[in-house]
Amino acid sequence: MRKVFQADLQQIGEELIQMSQLVASAMERAFESFRNADIELAQEVIAEDAKIDFLQTQLDERAIDVLALQGPVASDLRMIVGSLRMSASLERMGDLARHVAQLARLRFPQQVVPASVAPIFAEMAELDIAIAQKLGMLLDTRDLAIAREIIELNAKINKLHASIFKVVASADWDQSAPTTADVTLTSRYLERFGDHGVSVARKVSYLVTGEWEPVSEAF
Repeated sequence: MRKVFQADLQQIGEELIQMSQLVASAMERAFESFRNADIELAQEVIAEDAKIDFLQTQLDERAIDVLALQGPVASDLRMIVGSLRMSASLERMGDLARHVAQLARLRFPQQVVPASVAPIFAEMAELDIAIAQKLGMLLDTRDLAIAREIIELNAKINKLHASIFKVVASADWDQSAPTTADVTLTSRYLERFGDHGVSVARKVSYLVTGEWEPVSEAF
C-alpha cells in the first residue's frame, strides 16, 4: 500500500511539471501568434488549452483519491493539498496564454497593439516564458533559489505593466478605444500570468519549509 501511495505522489509531481511545460509552450506560441498576426498558430494555442485543462482534472482527481484512500499526514498532506492549489494556478496560466492568442485571432489580419508599445509586450512575454520554464525546474528540484529568481522576474513584469498604463494615460496617446482596450487587456493577461507563477513558487516554498508566507518574505 505504501508503494502505491509513493507512486501516486510521484505521479502528481510529474504531472505538475508537465503542466508547467505546457503553459510555458502555450505562452511562447501564443505570443508568437500575437506578434506575427498568425491566426493558424493562435487557433492551435486556443484548441490545445484543453490539454492543460484535462491534465489539471486528472491531477486533481488523483490527489483527491489519495486524500480519501490513503489518509496522508504531515508533509505528505501538505504535498497533496499544495498540488491541488498549484494545478489551479497552472491551469489559469494556460487560460491567460489562450486569451493572448484569442486577441490575435480577434484582430487578424491587423496587429493587436500599436508598434509604439510592442517592445514592452515582447519583454513581458519573454519574462513570462522564463517564469514558466523556471517553474518546471522548481517543481523538480524544490530549489528555493529558483523561487527567488521567479520573484525577481515577476517584479520586472510588474514595472512594465505599470509603464503601459502610464503610456495609455499620457497626453500623447491617440489610439482608438478598441486599441486602448486591447493594450490594457494584453498587459493585464501578461501581468497575471507572472503572478500565478509566483503563486506556484509560494506553494513550493510552503512544501519545503512548512511555513505559509510570501516567498519574497521567506528569503
